[in-house]
Amino acid sequence: MKIKQIRILINTYKGDIESIIQNLDHGISTTGWPINSPTFKLNPSRKGNGVKPIKNNCIAHLESLGWKAESKVPGSNLGPLDAVFTNQLNENFALEWETGNISSSHRAVNKLVHEMLSHRLQGGFLVLPSKDFYNYLTDRVGNFPELEPYFPVWIAHSAVLNNHFLAIIEIEHDELDDNSPLIPKGTDGRALR
Repeated sequence: MKIKQIRILINTYKGDIESIIQNLDHGISTTGWPINSPTFKLNPSRKGNGVKPIKNNCIAHLESLGWKAESKVPGSNLGPLDAVFTNQLNENFALEWETGNISSSHRAVNKLVHEMLSHRLQGGFLVLPSKDFYNYLTDRVGNFPELEPYFPVWIAHSAVLNNHFLAIIEIEHDELDDNSPLIPKGTDGRALR
């Protein structure tokens, strides 16, 4: 899988953010399909692929580096995030990988910003599919172009978040392949994911 772009919304963090980004970049780049494939070959069946299994390789990679999967930020009363990392300075960083609809994407970024405003989180990242990737995934899954018009809402928090980092990572398949198996869909809620 490839990163199409990393859009930085808040960039006031004074520490080493590059090592966190490298962890995420490597985790995303090791995400392949079909399972055990070195690249991400997506079956171009419109709205035919599920989304939940896509993040598994990345999360497993992050766990091997000391991140905690499905974990709450220490001291938080909010629900768990996909992955949380605490560095040697006791600063927390979190990753959310979108597998829900666009309103879920808004909630994910709001959760990250809320934890920053509460001084429990130093940095947060949300992973979203590109427009091209989205076309072949579960209908109405959160995606980069649909969330992009709202970026100024979170950028405005830079004025009060003086040592924080927030970025949206846009991902995309490596290639389309009619012979690649469809990514299985889950059964959350009323929509198949």
